[in-house]
Amino acid sequence: MRSLLLAGGLALGLVPTALRAQNTNSGTDKFAQLETMLPTPNSYRTASGAPGPQYWQQRADYNIKVALDDQKQAITGSETITYTNLSPDVLTYLWVQLDQNILAKNSITYATQVGQITSGRLGFQDLDAQLTTAEFDGGYKIAAVTDAAGKALKYTINHTMMRIDLPTPLRPGQKVSFGVKWSYNINDQLKISERSGYEYFPEDKNYLYEIAQFYPRMAVYSDAKGWQNKQFLGNGEFTLPFGDYRVSITAPADHVVGATGTLQNAAQVLSATQVRRLGQAKGAKKPVLIVSQEEATKNESSRATGTKTWTYAAKNVRDFAWCSSRKFIWDAMEITQSGKPVLCMSYYPKEGNPLWGKYSTEVVAHTIKTYSKFTIPYEYPVAISVHGPVGGMEYPMICFNGGRPEKDGTYSADRKYGMISVIIHEVGHNFFPMIVNSDERQWTWMDEGLNTFCQYLTEQEWERNYPSRRGEPRNMVDYMRTDKSLQTPIMTNSESVLQFGNNAYGKPATALNILRETVMGRELFDHAFKTYATRWAYKHPEPADFFRTMEDASAVDLDWFWRGWFYTTDRVDISLDAVKAYKPNTKNPGLENARLQNERQGQVPSLSAQRNATDIKSTVVDEKPDLKDFYNSYDPLAVTEADKQRYFQYLSTLTPQQQQRLNGNLNFYELSLRNVGGLVMPVVIQMTYDDGSQELSTIPAEIWRKNNEQVSKIIITPKNVVSFVIDPYQQTADTDLSNNSFPRQAAPTRFELFQAGQAGNNARQPQNPMQAAGATTATPAPATPLERRENKPNPDGRQARPASTNGSR
Repeated sequence: MRSLLLAGGLALGLVPTALRAQNTNSGTDKFAQLETMLPTPNSYRTASGAPGPQYWQQRADYNIKVALDDQKQAITGSETITYTNLSPDVLTYLWVQLDQNILAKNSITYATQVGQITSGRLGFQDLDAQLTTAEFDGGYKIAAVTDAAGKALKYTINHTMMRIDLPTPLRPGQKVSFGVKWSYNINDQLKISERSGYEYFPEDKNYLYEIAQFYPRMAVYSDAKGWQNKQFLGNGEFTLPFGDYRVSITAPADHVVGATGTLQNAAQVLSATQVRRLGQAKGAKKPVLIVSQEEATKNESSRATGTKTWTYAAKNVRDFAWCSSRKFIWDAMEITQSGKPVLCMSYYPKEGNPLWGKYSTEVVAHTIKTYSKFTIPYEYPVAISVHGPVGGMEYPMICFNGGRPEKDGTYSADRKYGMISVIIHEVGHNFFPMIVNSDERQWTWMDEGLNTFCQYLTEQEWERNYPSRRGEPRNMVDYMRTDKSLQTPIMTNSESVLQFGNNAYGKPATALNILRETVMGRELFDHAFKTYATRWAYKHPEPADFFRTMEDASAVDLDWFWRGWFYTTDRVDISLDAVKAYKPNTKNPGLENARLQNERQGQVPSLSAQRNATDIKSTVVDEKPDLKDFYNSYDPLAVTEADKQRYFQYLSTLTPQQQQRLNGNLNFYELSLRNVGGLVMPVVIQMTYDDGSQELSTIPAEIWRKNNEQVSKIIITPKNVVSFVIDPYQQTADTDLSNNSFPRQAAPTRFELFQAGQAGNNARQPQNPMQAAGATTATPAPATPLERRENKPNPDGRQARPASTNGSR
């Protein structure tokens, strides 16, 4: 027989007065419904969380021509934007994003950044970065804004936003086309770290470019906010409409250019050999080299005087990015999603090998497959990972990733798994926000948090016991128990978030993992999560759409969860304050009196009693026996005939079922639970019995609905419980495990002994065990058997400085 807790907590009916006493909340009701806080449902966004029958969104199509100046590290471009007004509103002006102006001389981004000189010290690297940023002018130089006929349009630039005043109002259903010409200087990403830039390799005097935010692009006009024209300050990323792109990129003739979309003129920009290899890759199940390391190394010394124009096209995407360098190795393989081919590719310099050749494209393919399983099928034709100076940044079908081995080709475990993780994360962004197109400028968590959660699922399917940095609840504990003044709720605008990575990435990912494993269960969660992705694919969801869909598709009331995890900085800390053990009084004098006798005999004599036994040689009654009376020989626990008669009389008043329960030898345990952290959560209890067996039970969070702060729970079991532990598998992010067990248990830890003058233990593991062991590097870049001869190790072993490892975005 299992404990009656698992049978639905039937014992609660035994203590109605105690239950009524718990019906109090001294503070805010943590189970109050969220409807008063969420936007009112309408015909655009329904109460179920689905798009309404009148949902609409705008469209922007682009024809872009851009040229890369490899001598001056500059961009010159022109574009024609066709904007379609699918809203019910009349528009008299348009807002265009000029995100590159974050690097303008008058940038408000750097003007609003805070900083201090800590302990009177400032590093030369920090000083160089500050001075370089102050001296660099990387903002847009707008040369012209014209209508379709070439006539100048009136425009106003407000830092990272440009308003174009329309000569005639744009009515619902109408289109307008206009052109923009511009130029800007490209930043050295290793000196001025942004989401785009170049890396210079002094050994071979080459540049590697990762280019994004390179063109003026439309802001979003939506039913939820109107124009999203909040300034780009650096944290809140991008909010963009969908459209079709045709982009022509002119670069030095010896450069390899990769980009969002599919290459339209391969025969004009690739050699016949490269075209053939690209064809082989389209049917390959492992990476095929389009440009080998030997070819890339040879290409480093060339300096073409001419140019080539690479033309890429992409349909129904929200953005466009590209990369260019003569240093690129290029490999590709094909997977199939929902019957459609997806070409997975990687571009990387030789400095990235052996890590990049071995892992990058395989990780891209794995990510697309796994995300498609948990969300929606991937419908774009390509997915690209590029290695360069940007530590981690995402765009439709292409992403920029860090993670570079040492010059000798070895690497630490942290570098290996960090590189795999950042590729998973950035490729995963193809789903959030490139397809499920949330408002990044307003809510970072809607793409980063959901993406980090899916990243965790994908990492765990890559390798058993993968060392995921985020996702596991125990990994979020240190952050959640920091001072509340150092935290902000998840539902905080992107630019106002404190501890950005923990708040917008780690905490929402942890919350979703807890929902999946503990609150909802995998089946309900997975269905609801896929429903959200399906409903809002290629649309613009808001937080309420996510919250409502997760409840609508699961029939689980999660308002308490959203309120606690997303709207507060409360933490999880459930304390098991006390446990009282009871057994029913059977009123059987033979049993009850014997039990009392055993308890009396087992009672430890007090210190006074122990000393009196030796110090008091004899008492008065000992010396004068005639002072004894009836009570000196009376045993109150002796069973009399009268006791037996009363017991039998009592039994006659009970039904057979009641008699069975009375003599069922059940154990009753009253648990006193206290919500120390403020965040209401399910109570996961592990009971260990005296026979060594264990039982795990989960009490839903609704146990706190009558009293958010303190409750008691009765558990009935036929076996004796020797210990109770709350959250034994650390699945709720409980921030204080010391109050989770009864009886209390000391938490084991260690301290380090060291010699005076030594910083610490010299026997610690080296940061790069592969290098310390003198191990040979892993298999270099992959190649098909026909082209194995082309894939030779780099003879000079040269390597540029490591790429930025500032983390994924």
